[in-house]
Amino acid sequence: MTERQKDRPWLMRTYAGHSTAEASNELYRRNLAKGQTGLSVAFDLPTQTGYDSDHVLARGEVGRVGVPVAHLGDMRRLFQDIPLEQMNTSMTINATAMWLLALYQVVAEEQGADITKLQGTTQNDIVKEYLSRGTHVFPPGPSLRLTTDMIAYTVSHLPKWNPINICSYHLQEAGATPVQEIAYAMSTAIAVLDAVRDGGQVPQERMGDVVGRISFFVNAGVRFIEEMCKMRAFGRIWDRVTRERYGIENPKHRRFRYGVQVNSLGLTEAQPENNVQRIVLEMLAVTLSKDARARAVQLPAWNEALGLPRPWDQQWSLRIQQVLAYESDLLEYDDIFEGSKVIEAKVEQLVADSLAEMERIQEMGGAMAAVESGYLKSQLVASHAERRARIESGAEKIIGVNAFEGTEPNPLTADLDTAIHTVDPAVEARVIASLRNWRDTRYQPPFNHPRPCKALEKLKEAARGTGNLMEATLECARAGATTGEWAGALREVFGEFRAPTGVSSAPVAVAAEEGSALSEVRRRVDLTAEDLGVGKLRFLVGKPGLDGHSNGAEQIAVRARDAGFEVVYQGIRLTPEQIVDAALAEDVHAVGLSILSGSHAQLVPDVLERLRVAGATDIPVIAGGIIPNGDAEQLRAAGVAAVFTPKDFDITGIIGRIVDEIRKANKLDPLEVPA
Repeated sequence: MTERQKDRPWLMRTYAGHSTAEASNELYRRNLAKGQTGLSVAFDLPTQTGYDSDHVLARGEVGRVGVPVAHLGDMRRLFQDIPLEQMNTSMTINATAMWLLALYQVVAEEQGADITKLQGTTQNDIVKEYLSRGTHVFPPGPSLRLTTDMIAYTVSHLPKWNPINICSYHLQEAGATPVQEIAYAMSTAIAVLDAVRDGGQVPQERMGDVVGRISFFVNAGVRFIEEMCKMRAFGRIWDRVTRERYGIENPKHRRFRYGVQVNSLGLTEAQPENNVQRIVLEMLAVTLSKDARARAVQLPAWNEALGLPRPWDQQWSLRIQQVLAYESDLLEYDDIFEGSKVIEAKVEQLVADSLAEMERIQEMGGAMAAVESGYLKSQLVASHAERRARIESGAEKIIGVNAFEGTEPNPLTADLDTAIHTVDPAVEARVIASLRNWRDTRYQPPFNHPRPCKALEKLKEAARGTGNLMEATLECARAGATTGEWAGALREVFGEFRAPTGVSSAPVAVAAEEGSALSEVRRRVDLTAEDLGVGKLRFLVGKPGLDGHSNGAEQIAVRARDAGFEVVYQGIRLTPEQIVDAALAEDVHAVGLSILSGSHAQLVPDVLERLRVAGATDIPVIAGGIIPNGDAEQLRAAGVAAVFTPKDFDITGIIGRIVDEIRKANKLDPLEVPA
């Protein structure tokens, strides 16, 4: 038997970056030595949202969920001794994507690289930031302009670069069904391609090059068959849209090109060892089908619901990919699902339903209009609420969480303090000192940058006009400007944007039927309001700092509303001062703080202290998020009434506990729970 030609494996990446550019550079070089074939850069939240490390909103966030990159010097150190001409680099960056690409290009030029050979991807999908991830800065119009300017620039100057990675990954994390994930991602692609086509920067004959460089970044959940069919449906719809709407004849240009990070939403804090088999199943959904196989794969680590993975955990995830690609016979066969009636029927159903939802969005005026009206966000909040309700009722089983909860002691998490990577709190001070030193010395040897004020003025001038912003951005990078200065200049011209929260318009997900858990909590809410002599209990849900992952906060806010609270939720990106001001102005009875980025250790005690100074110690503070055990103990010692983490999936129970804490803080007797 003649041996078949094996397919080439997909690009293997690990999403990585933390602390400082130097520490991340060391991590990248170590991962490449282990057989990783591409880089995937995680930036910290100040970098993602256009702030320098010493901005008030950056406190507690520096170097936590990624690497801080404030200027050209940081980018040089990040890629020191890594030849960019030979690298395939993915950068998870959106609102500030143009700025980071400019820094990357300038470092490549300094290395002597031929920039036409640079390969990689900037995520640069702002729509899902408004809906699910929360690192947007500017309003939709200017954001779309930054995206289309980058696409036009890369087509001419960086022809191998993917200037946008339309990203449905975070939509699934925010509760999207497969149909919503397909429809919203495709509607985003249509909005971007329409803007490029109609913008006049790219001639019609080059639209094939534009379409050919658009990639997607998707999520694969544990429902293996459905996820694999979703990928086939994605490919069919993309082929149809690019051919019919944009007249792209070359099938190579129409190919659906996607990378994947498998699902983190489904990773559990309880029995976290079960996350390994979840990750393997999810990876199979995007690799088994040759006709819908991912071009690049990155896997989360088994302990991501506990905190930051260590290098060993990331290595384990890389080895999972390598075993599948190099030990199994997966890459030796044509598409093994071809001709399956079951698969075909499921794909056809997903295609039909997705096209119908895309049509609905087009009737509203397209993806941008559907963002601004709040339609997309409220749909996601509603889907997520339905999923949470299924888990709470037991209709959707999560092993180790609401089914088969008994477990042997876990040696992997016996010492929780060493089971995750912790960022040294002193890193932030070092990064800030380095940034201030850069600002003070960038004009001097050895850097000799020109003063950035001229470049920043040119950028503002370009932003007020209609020209492409990339050249002015490159000039700012070469002048040693900082991330905060670049974004600050554009904020002056474009303004900022607060996205709709979707909370007020989300439908009731759990009915408060007589005898149900929610009706009992409603009774306790009403009785407590009566005891306090107020019409309604008021609950402030706050997102301090830069963490934009608001799904948990939204679900708490919706359920509290359904339990009879008057909920104050102003969305993301607030300072502790703003949260306390709102709590006092709205005369609330409790404050709930949600943080997933790791900045809880600094921001939560700050809120407590400000309430104490204001004489409002009778307002209990509840914290929720990815909070390691040791940190939770410290928060409780500092005065936090209760701490909830991902293992606490019973939202109605959490709301009931908040009522108890309000009663305790106001010295009311505990309420009897009916037998």
